[in-house]
Amino acid sequence: MGNYGLLLLLLGLMVVGYQMGLVRSRAMAHGGREAGLARMHSRPQHHGVRLALLAGGPALLLVVAWLVFAPTVIDASISTQISVERPGLTDNEMRVALRRIHALTGERGFVQGAQPWELAAAEQLRALRRTSAWLLTGLAAGLAAVGLLFGFRRMNPALRARNQIERVVQVALMLSSAVAILTTIGIVLSMVGETLKFFQFIRPADFFFGTVWNPVFHVTETSGYGRYGMLPLLGGTMLVAAIAMAVAIPIGLFAAIYLAEYASSWVRSFAKPALEVLAGIPTIVYGFFALVAVGPFLAGLGDMVGLNIRATSALTAGVVMGIMLIPFISSLSDDIITQVPKSLRDGSLGLGATRSETIRRVVLPAALPGIVGAVLLAASRAVGETMIVVLAAGNSPVLTANPFDAVSTMTVTIVNQLTGDSDFAGPQSLVAFALGLTLFVITLFLNVIALMIVRRYREQYD
Repeated sequence: MGNYGLLLLLLGLMVVGYQMGLVRSRAMAHGGREAGLARMHSRPQHHGVRLALLAGGPALLLVVAWLVFAPTVIDASISTQISVERPGLTDNEMRVALRRIHALTGERGFVQGAQPWELAAAEQLRALRRTSAWLLTGLAAGLAAVGLLFGFRRMNPALRARNQIERVVQVALMLSSAVAILTTIGIVLSMVGETLKFFQFIRPADFFFGTVWNPVFHVTETSGYGRYGMLPLLGGTMLVAAIAMAVAIPIGLFAAIYLAEYASSWVRSFAKPALEVLAGIPTIVYGFFALVAVGPFLAGLGDMVGLNIRATSALTAGVVMGIMLIPFISSLSDDIITQVPKSLRDGSLGLGATRSETIRRVVLPAALPGIVGAVLLAASRAVGETMIVVLAAGNSPVLTANPFDAVSTMTVTIVNQLTGDSDFAGPQSLVAFALGLTLFVITLFLNVIALMIVRRYREQYD
C-alpha cells in the first residue's frame, strides 16, 4: 500500500474511533441518568476526539518516523551490497553509485549503460522498498487497532477525556514552538559551519575589513583564491537601504497619519486597499520597473541638471525599494496610530491643543514604539532585498558613498556566488554562507535596537 493509501486508512480509523467514542459515551450518559449515577466528567465529543487520537496519533508518529529513517536504512543496505560487488570505492564514488541505482529504479533521472551489478542493486532496492511499505502498513494498522481497542475498553463516566485532550493540545503547541526555535537554531548552525570552512581559506580579518572584492573562480598558482573583502558589499547594502528608508519613512508615515487622522471613511476605504495591493506586487516587478522606467528617468534628470547619474545605480535601486517599502510602513503605522486611546486625543483637545499639535505631541509619541518597530521591520526587508538590486543597482562591488554610482549588495553577491556549477568545496561558494551569517547578525542587531527603543518609550507612555 502506498503512503497516500496508508494515510487514508489511518484517517478512516480515526473517523471510526470518533464515532465509536461518541456513541459509547452517549450510551453511558443515558444509562447513568436512568440509574441515578453520577454525571459524566466530559462531554461525548471529548470522548470521541480522545478515541480518534488514540487510534491515529501513535500510528501517524510511527509513519513519520518510518518515512524519515527508512530511506537511510535501505541506502545503507544497498551500500553494503555495493561494497561486496565493488570493493575499494571511495565515499564520492559510493554516492555516485547510489544516485545511479536510484535512477535505475525510475526515481531520479535516467541512466544509460548500466552494469549488471547496478541492475542487481536496483532490483534489490525495489524489493526493500516493497517490503518496507508492507511492513509499515501492517505495523501502523496494528498500532491504530490496538490504540482504538485500548481507548474503547477504558471508557467510563469518570474518565477525564477533556483533560487528556487539553494536555495533547498543549504538547502540540509546545512542539510547534520548538519547531520554530529549532529551525532558527539549525539555520544558524548550518551557516556557522559553512562559514568556518570558508575561514579555512580566507582569513577573517581579510574578509571583514578588506576593501577589495575580486573572487577568482578558476584558481591557479599565480591567482590564488582572489580577494574577498566584505566592506564594498556592506557599504553598498547600507547605501541602498539608507536611500530606501529615506524615501519610505516620510511618505509612509505621512500617509499613515493622513489615513488615521484626516481621511474620510470613503477615502480610507479606497486608499487602504490600494496600499495593500501595492504591498502584494512581486519584487521582480519592481526590479523591471526600476530597470525600464525609474533608471532611465533618473539618468535623464541628471543630464538636465548636470549630474552624471547612471541608469543602474544605488539611487535607482534605493528609490524603487523605498516605493516597495511604503505600504509596509504605512499600513503598520496606520494600525498602530488608530490603536492610540481616544481619551488621549480628547484630553489634548480639551486642554486647547489644535489637531496638529495633538498629533505631534500626543498621538505620535504614544505610538512611537510601534512605529519604530514598523521602521525596523522595513529596514530588515531593505537589507535582505535581492531582486530589485540585482536588476537596478549595477552589480559593481566597489566601496563608494556616491549614490549615483553602481554598487553591489550582499544579497546580490550571494546569488552570484551560488549561480552555476558549485561544489561548495572552495571559498567561491562558501563565501555565500559567510555573507548570509553577516546579514543575520545585522538583522539581529536591528531587532535588538528596536526592542530597546520600545522598552524605553513604553515606560514613558504606558
